[in-house]
Amino acid sequence: MVPVAGRSLKREIAERYREVNGDHPMTEADDAYVSAQFVVLEELCAIHDRGAEEVRRLMLEGFLPLPGYLRSDGAEMVPADLFALADEAGGTDGLEAWFTAHWADPVAGGEEWKAYLGGRYVCLHSVTPSTIRRKDELTAAIAAAPDARDAGSPQWSARLHLQIDELDRLVPGFTGYDRLRFGGPTSRDTCIDAMRARFPRPVCLGS
Repeated sequence: MVPVAGRSLKREIAERYREVNGDHPMTEADDAYVSAQFVVLEELCAIHDRGAEEVRRLMLEGFLPLPGYLRSDGAEMVPADLFALADEAGGTDGLEAWFTAHWADPVAGGEEWKAYLGGRYVCLHSVTPSTIRRKDELTAAIAAAPDARDAGSPQWSARLHLQIDELDRLVPGFTGYDRLRFGGPTSRDTCIDAMRARFPRPVCLGS
């Protein structure tokens, strides 16, 4: 999406954000969660000596991801490491090729790149190709665990809870707004909280 001459880039970001996420209300609880987990775009740009308008242009042109959230006051909320992957890739021009190369299947890499640009990877504390792939591996393994041949055994339970604990470290708490824009439960709801409730961790009794 190329910015339109003469239009406010911040307004274009908001419009593009709502195209991707839908138009859902942010509650006070949502705002508090987002303010604790993310940074206002202008503040992050000031820290890194970058112009906010140029960063918005890069977002609209598909070189950097959109904000993860729009707070109810209109603030564009972004992760503190927004620029980290571009820096690792040697700049925004090379970010797409660097990012998609982490997937053997170019189609899969392209789909992940599209999701990354949409700013929808708020499901990870740190968004990198390796954490994206690991989250996918863990959620698939946890979802399949009840159908495993050794389901219910001590070894199975230990393996399952190791996977749940690792996923717990990767993903944030989420907020009510996320369940609206994603159209249902989050990965924490289904793969961490629900699985721990369904299959409680075995209690180790002392001797």
